[in-house]
Amino acid sequence: MNATMKKFGYPETLIKDYRHWVVLLRPQQATLGSLVLICKDEVDTFSEISSEAFSELKEVTTAIECHLESCFSYDKINYLMLMMVDRDVHFHVLPRYAQTRVFGEHKFNDPGWPGPPDLTQCNAIDEIITKKILQTLQKIFTGEVVAER
Repeated sequence: MNATMKKFGYPETLIKDYRHWVVLLRPQQATLGSLVLICKDEVDTFSEISSEAFSELKEVTTAIECHLESCFSYDKINYLMLMMVDRDVHFHVLPRYAQTRVFGEHKFNDPGWPGPPDLTQCNAIDEIITKKILQTLQKIFTGEVVAER
């Protein structure tokens, strides 16, 4: 476990563990279904990740896009690799929405739409909704269920 994984709540926020990557639920839901995709390689620049991690990235991003689309019907998806504070290679994965989405009777907005994501404003959700999003995504990523809309 690297420092970035720990900061974003691993293992409690784990959605899917791959050989070279982990997919975590982003504790602050900037948009519904916001994730953090973190490389397990012990490097702090994208160009230093292993060939195997680069190769697996195709599989992981395909799964992310398929499963988030299935769950939440996003309009666009943004991958932000900022690495200004958290030095381990990682992306913030933000599904983007032109209109408000409802999940678990809670309304989720995308305050930056149609421009860049606004990470200063997050959807305030309680522990129950957070757990429901996490469990839904865990089940979808492991193939236990098909998303319901």
